[in-house]
Amino acid sequence: MEYGQGGLPQCPPETVELRDRVAEFVRGRVIPCEPVLDAGGPDAAAALAELRCAAREEGLWALPLPEELGGQGVPLRSYAHIAEAEGASDHGPAALGSAPLLDVLMLLRHGSHTVREAYLKRLVAGEVRTCYAMTEPDVPGTDPCSTGTRAVRETGGDWVVSGRKWFVSGAADADLVTVLARTDGASGDRTGLSLLLAPTDAPGFRVVRELPVFGASGQWEIELDRVPVPGSHLLGERGQALAVAGERLQLGRTLRCLRWLGQAGRAFDLLCSRAQSRSGSRGPLAAQQLVQRHVFDALLALRAARPLVYEAVARIDAGLDAHVEVGLAKVAAARMLQQVADVAIQVHGAAGLGPDTALPALFRIGRAARILDGPDELHMTSVARRVLRGGVRPAVG
Repeated sequence: MEYGQGGLPQCPPETVELRDRVAEFVRGRVIPCEPVLDAGGPDAAAALAELRCAAREEGLWALPLPEELGGQGVPLRSYAHIAEAEGASDHGPAALGSAPLLDVLMLLRHGSHTVREAYLKRLVAGEVRTCYAMTEPDVPGTDPCSTGTRAVRETGGDWVVSGRKWFVSGAADADLVTVLARTDGASGDRTGLSLLLAPTDAPGFRVVRELPVFGASGQWEIELDRVPVPGSHLLGERGQALAVAGERLQLGRTLRCLRWLGQAGRAFDLLCSRAQSRSGSRGPLAAQQLVQRHVFDALLALRAARPLVYEAVARIDAGLDAHVEVGLAKVAAARMLQQVADVAIQVHGAAGLGPDTALPALFRIGRAARILDGPDELHMTSVARRVLRGGVRPAVG
């Protein structure tokens, strides 16, 4: 990882032009469509399809996905800077075809030959959609070993899966769902959990309800009632789901942190623009010390979080263990996004609460980020335990 002036992660020279094109695409095409995309339904599907066509025409489709599957193979150390740019909108990754990266890598590394041949190229092309179902109602998300969903292997080698999952992103439109299920052992055992790839058109699969997050769509509760899953659709080794999930989660959390940086940068720009353009009875907001402090605190949070995120990127890119770095980055970036969006709302006043800016959505994402994908407390205790066991230095370098 290269660092520029002030120790900030620096975009590789060969990636700058591509990053800037992505930023312009998100700014000029995706962000204006956000009200339609946020509302969901047929109009949102049509708008997203149009954006995807435009991304292909401009050569921006599937940038981080493997070339042999139809992507452009941009390596993680370079794509990290692009992920910030496309993440300025929550819809950027879907519009630009990078959203399935985690599923593509998981199937590529852990799927059977049958699964890889049937789905990978179609997934990269955007012809099929996937979702990932791990969390369950009444089961703490921090304790996957208590998963109640069960998968039973039948005589012919296929599986039958039963259970209920919730907060499954994109489940209503997905063609495939990766399900964490217990295949062996008793509740609480660390072994005996497996991942199975289930077609959503299989009998017994049902979308139960939508679960709006602070009023925003995209999360769903699903039920699997004896859903048949081919034996070839087991991902990884039987009983070793946590190893596969852990690999996926480290990269997934880091990608989300990068996107939160992009969204926080957007909130920061709105904060500064409001301070510079708005005047009250005591003069411009930008001249008031309280507003100046908001700007300072927001910039400090951004500058402090960004190197932590890129340290996690560097560790993952080098194939090293990144539990500590990802835990630090996830907590710092989620808190930072909430903080920056919050002060931007404060400086906007009532205008920051309404539909005329992206600030309510950015604040919602920041607040939800502190719970989804592992709550702050999970990462704090996990990092602290590793530190207290020894071998973790307070500074890297």
